[in-house]
Amino acid sequence: MGVSSLGGLGLILLLAPISKYAAGRVMQSRMKMMEHKDSRIKLMTEILRGIRVIKFYTWEKYFMAKVNHVRNKELHMLKICCYVDAACDYLWDALPVLISILTFMTYVLLGHQLTASKVFTALALVGMLVYPLNVFPWMVNQIVQAKVSLDRIQRFLELSDQDFDSYYSSDTSSDPDMVLELHQSTFSWSPPCSVSASSSESGEEPEQKGGLETCIHHLAVKKGALVGVVGKVGCGKSSLLAAITGELNRKDGYIHVFGLEQGFGLAAQEPWIQFSTIRQNILFGKGYNAKFYQEVVEACALDDDLKIFPGGDQTVVGENGVTLSGGQKARVALARAVYQNKEIYLLDDPLAAVDTDVASHIMEKCILGILRHKTRILCTHRLEVLDKADILVLMEDGKIVQTGTPSAILSQVEVTRKLQDEKAERKEEELHRTDEEWEAKECGHEPLGGSYPSKLDEKETEEDCHYSYHGEDEAKKEGTVSIHVYRSYWNAVGTGLACVTLVAFFLMQASENVSSWWMAYWISNLQKTSNRNASVSDFSPPSLPQSLMSMVTMAPAGQRNSSSDVNFYLTVYGGIVVANSILTITRAFLFAYGVIRASTVIHRRLLNRVLMATVMFFDTTPVGRIINRFSSDLECADENLPFRLNMILIFSFALLGMVVIISYGLPWIVLVMVPLTALYLYIQWYYRHTSRELKRLNSITLSPIYTHFSETLTGLNTIRATRATDRFEQENEVRLEKNQRCLFISNTAMQWLDIRLQMIGVVVVTAIAVIAIIQHQRESGDPGLVGLALSYALSITFLLSGLISNFTQMETMMVSLERAEEYSTEIPKEPEGGVIQAASDWPREGNVEFRNVVLAYRHGLPNALDVVDFTVASGEKVGIVGRTGSGKSTMFLALFRMIELNKGEILIDNVNIRLLALEELRSKLAVIPQDPFLFSGTIRENLDPWGQYMDAELHQVLEQVHLKEVITRMGGLGSEVGESGKSLSVGQRQLVCLARALLTQAKILCIDEATASVDQRTDQLLQQTIRERFADKTVLTIAHRLNTIMDSDRVLVMNAGKVMELDSPKVLCNNPESFFYQLIQSGEQ
Repeated sequence: MGVSSLGGLGLILLLAPISKYAAGRVMQSRMKMMEHKDSRIKLMTEILRGIRVIKFYTWEKYFMAKVNHVRNKELHMLKICCYVDAACDYLWDALPVLISILTFMTYVLLGHQLTASKVFTALALVGMLVYPLNVFPWMVNQIVQAKVSLDRIQRFLELSDQDFDSYYSSDTSSDPDMVLELHQSTFSWSPPCSVSASSSESGEEPEQKGGLETCIHHLAVKKGALVGVVGKVGCGKSSLLAAITGELNRKDGYIHVFGLEQGFGLAAQEPWIQFSTIRQNILFGKGYNAKFYQEVVEACALDDDLKIFPGGDQTVVGENGVTLSGGQKARVALARAVYQNKEIYLLDDPLAAVDTDVASHIMEKCILGILRHKTRILCTHRLEVLDKADILVLMEDGKIVQTGTPSAILSQVEVTRKLQDEKAERKEEELHRTDEEWEAKECGHEPLGGSYPSKLDEKETEEDCHYSYHGEDEAKKEGTVSIHVYRSYWNAVGTGLACVTLVAFFLMQASENVSSWWMAYWISNLQKTSNRNASVSDFSPPSLPQSLMSMVTMAPAGQRNSSSDVNFYLTVYGGIVVANSILTITRAFLFAYGVIRASTVIHRRLLNRVLMATVMFFDTTPVGRIINRFSSDLECADENLPFRLNMILIFSFALLGMVVIISYGLPWIVLVMVPLTALYLYIQWYYRHTSRELKRLNSITLSPIYTHFSETLTGLNTIRATRATDRFEQENEVRLEKNQRCLFISNTAMQWLDIRLQMIGVVVVTAIAVIAIIQHQRESGDPGLVGLALSYALSITFLLSGLISNFTQMETMMVSLERAEEYSTEIPKEPEGGVIQAASDWPREGNVEFRNVVLAYRHGLPNALDVVDFTVASGEKVGIVGRTGSGKSTMFLALFRMIELNKGEILIDNVNIRLLALEELRSKLAVIPQDPFLFSGTIRENLDPWGQYMDAELHQVLEQVHLKEVITRMGGLGSEVGESGKSLSVGQRQLVCLARALLTQAKILCIDEATASVDQRTDQLLQQTIRERFADKTVLTIAHRLNTIMDSDRVLVMNAGKVMELDSPKVLCNNPESFFYQLIQSGEQ
């Protein structure tokens, strides 16, 4: 074609800067999209960890809207990427046709004559550009994605590591008995300025604690000493332990720890439990020593629990111990620390979530027993257990204000034993007051119990066996992906849009084939006036394509096109090309729009179903497994699957057009293609089935990586303190190795396929060449159509290979959609709506009645509630007590309909709650959980997510729970609480949960001793606040500390799922035969 080809080359060069700009735009959008995706995954992880709180407060719709808001930002960036990709796709897809018409027009306008050899050789060569040019924008997209991900990884790897050498002093103490010494030390939760900007990339947000620094003028601890740390809530007790373990940033001063390389025995305030058996949680990587193990179990008061569990210590607990009660988790975490046999033990309020008798047992048998020769630092609000400490440390505002003997320090604490006795005397007097006085007092004095089922010390062990007897691996589906999955994606796109898009693909390909046919028609008409005697030997072709093309009879060089003919053919050809261009850009943007629409629908359906799932589903499913659906599986549906679908459609219609053209030009090729088609179908069938199962294995082996990583981040403090980081790295590598094996085999199988498809392509091209030569020798067939068939045949290898590889990849991608669809349709869902609708002011009185209630967590298990029958009058204050496994928490679960009853009914103001919608029921009840959970966001969002209250009302409740000063110091209602509320201490988080309850107007309040992590003075003030604010409300309290329910109207005693007693505390206390009396006696001992 000579200089005429420069026009096409110039067109390619012209598109280079456009591609560069598009790549930059896609990179910027993709970086922002990844940031939004991180925010969404982080929010989803937090939601899944706090799902019980969400369901108790009926916040599903709020968090659904919150996630969708972040998702919309992510989809906006995805939309930009898709539309830019569509524009690039159009440019590069239309480029071969534009190059052809520009080259041919230039050639004709320069006065040359188009001949078959030139036209079809040019078409063949340009046709070979179709695949690489189509793939080019996608490859640029993939490179951009890789660069964005690598940059993020690089920023994470550049974060500073924990450096014990610079944190701790290597100087030994002058006193050989001194194992811990801090001098003029200042610690902060805030990260160094150099890394603060990137902290969000690391996956762990440091606690800010409201900016409170921990300043230790001097603290020295001798070997074997028991050091008690006391102070009001938020004073810095936990921060002191974190400073000792190296989790804070040391600004200045000196800290020395003897035997640092051995680590610490840490029992954190928020117990961290692995998704494993109880035994494996206690062993924590150490060898099993039966004798010592049994001693540890008994010392931590776990022996009775293990006898009740269906699998004993081989019972598998849920993620983060969700199937254990709060007290059980605390004791398992304590047992783990004890079994590590360290020299220094840091115990952060391990007695807060257990009953009085259990606390006494742990203190005597564990802290003062099996650990008596160890150095122990105990933070606690149970002042009664500190009289045997060697030294007490009193903290206030992050500073040690005094150290001394228990007798000297306790006298400085606001609540002393004397005040406790006076309080008990006041309670005794209150037993004789009038009913009206009782109402004004009792309603708020209930311990902060509440119905947070996974946190209660008395949680039913039957619940444990319901979903923790055996750990279940993720189920792997087998066989072909169900047609239902394909139909779900079709419906997500929309039938109308999908059909229009397919028509656009068909017309685009048809117009492209028609343009080639028109060129062949043009050449064939020229041949009617050409010299048909040209000899094949006159040509000396340099390549096979040109050799084949030259076999077509050519027009003499001297033959010219008439001006009218050229204009006619060029006009028609240009019109066809313009139509093809319009159809190409139309199908590109229609497809991009369909991708965005499908991604929106898939995520919305998945999110709705997960947030509406039953509590049992979350208790039995690891967070990592669910997050896998919202991360890798959804990413596949957003990006990878659309890419494969687009390529499949392009290749399918291109292959269809090629078959039509070749069959029309070379009918005899059908005889060769039939057996090759059979072989091709067999190869693709074999490969598809194999790769599909490999994809499923890859997805299944990916979930444990997410779960383990999430679990590791949650327990990072414990892992570091016990020096178990190497073991966790190895466990992560084992899981990663399993996943990489599946990925490697998948890639190997792809290469296996590619070799075989290349061989089929070679056979097809060879057969076409032979048939073309035979037809040429017999002078049969239309030369234009033969040339067109030959030009198309050269791209068959690309089309066959591209179609099967993309189809197979698409099928493996559909596995991700299958997994998302499974969660969107198959997971158990809470019932929607109700049979009746209660009055707007229901409940007016607050009467609660259990009528012959029977509840079992699973068929075949013993009843967790066994014919429970009792009535609570309006405004009555009832304390609920009983030993572990007695059924107290299950009553709260039943009241909130977290689990449906087997028999019986529960009435509130004579309305059967089974007939009500769940949202209506739960919104009318108030709960204060024992284990508080705050969500990322502001104080205002955690108190009032719907924005129903004025700032003055929020400030009022914060003042009533004695948090106003702390919140003001943090920055007010708009201050961030950090991930899971890490900016506040556990006690402060409990106070925020109490403030939530104070905002409600519910007639029924359910409390689980939620002031367990606050000091006793604050506890007194809070109990007074509750009594005043809930004077006319019905209050149900699950209590661990019996003294907190002594002023209740009545006490309900549970045992083995049955109601044993229900009477006033005074009557039960005066009856030595009562269960309540026995519980009091065991606590005093």
